This record gives sequence, structure tokens and C-alpha cells, in this order.
Amino acid sequence: MPSVQYGHKTIQYSVLEKAELKSHYISVAKGEGVVLKGKAISDDHARKLILKKAKWIIDKLDLVSYIGDEAIVTGSRIQYLGRKYYVEIFVANDSDEVFIDFTESKFKVTLPKHLHNQTSIQQAFQDFLKVKAEEKITPRLRKWSKTTGLEFNALKFMQLEKRWGSCTPSNNIIINVEAIKLPFSLIDYLIVHELVHTKVKSHSKEFWAELSKHIPNWKELDERMYGMKL
Repeated sequence: MPSVQYGHKTIQYSVLEKAELKSHYISVAKGEGVVLKGKAISDDHARKLILKKAKWIIDKLDLVSYIGDEAIVTGSRIQYLGRKYYVEIFVANDSDEVFIDFTESKFKVTLPKHLHNQTSIQQAFQDFLKVKAEEKITPRLRKWSKTTGLEFNALKFMQLEKRWGSCTPSNNIIINVEAIKLPFSLIDYLIVHELVHTKVKSHSKEFWAELSKHIPNWKELDERMYGMKL
């Protein structure tokens, strides 16, 4: 797929030849991406037309990325560690499985042709986020346990519908896989919140007093946590 560079952003586009059109125009749609439509022209001319409208195209891509969040396509935005990152999807005939590469600025998803469907993409992202949750949250939990002196029995990562985390009566801490979408400030708050439950099981005055020893601004973080969508 041809592309042009505009600042630090790469705009990929396709060309749809339509001899009946008197002039060229550009469309941006979720699932289709950027399409230059019109009579046949040279590659250089096509690049110039895309660059001329680059700012508008980028703004439009940002807009359509929030439409139909249930589908993950090129132009979608995936929440990860407090930010939304652009998704680019490529189809590779020489690949046997879905591969997700996070480049610190976007998600590059490589799909085998026979797995080019939403089920495969959605499952790949679920697996990716769970691996990252275990990789990034586990050491932070151990560090906070050592810092606070609050010990836990075991750590599990699960897909929870209504809670970010929980602590069982036997002090097993369960963290929602979706927590990897939060910024580290809220991940740390979640961790300490559940660690405090190893000492105080209810949300009593004693609980909040203990929590404030370790996170003085817990009220602010608790309000932010409440406002985050599960």
C-alpha cells in the first residue's frame, strides 16, 4: 500500500480509478482507510494530492477512529497505559498467526490471509493485553508489597466485568486484565488499594486511613478511577 510522510505521521492510502470522475477526491472511512478516487494518474501526482490534504486526512482519521469501537481496523485507537494508540493492520501471506508489534507510537498488526477477520484480531489483542498486564503489573505489585509491608498470597489476572480488582479472604489478589489500559498512576493506586485489603477487608475508616499512609492523594486517584470506563 502506498504511503506518504507528513511530519512524524505516515498516511497510507489506496487509489481507486474512476474514469467517469472529472476531478480527484479523497475519502476517509473506518474499514476502508484513505482512498484517492479519480482518473488514472502517476504515483507522484497521487502522492502530491494526498500531501496537499494531509492535515485534513489526519484529523478525519482521528475522528473515524472513535466510530464503532467494537471493530478493530486500520485507524482504530487502542487504549494502552493511559493513552490511545493508532492501529495499522497488514495482511501477510507468509504468516501463520496474528502478530502484534507495539512500536511505542502505534500497534502494527500482521494477519495471515486466512485469519483476516475480527474474531482473530480481537482475540489477538486480548492475548496481547493479558501478557502485557502480567509483564508490567506483576513487578509493580511486588515492589509495592515490599514498600508497604503488606503481603499477598498470590496474584491472578482475569477478565472482570464490573471491577478493576479484588482481594479474596485468603489474600489472593485478582487484577482485571483491562487495568493495563490505565496510566501507571492509577495502576499503582489499584495495586495499593488491593494490598490494603489484605489487612482490612472492608471499606471502613480503618481501610482509608491505612491507604492514606501509602498514597496520600488517594481521594483524587479514586475519583479518576471511578470515572474510567470498564
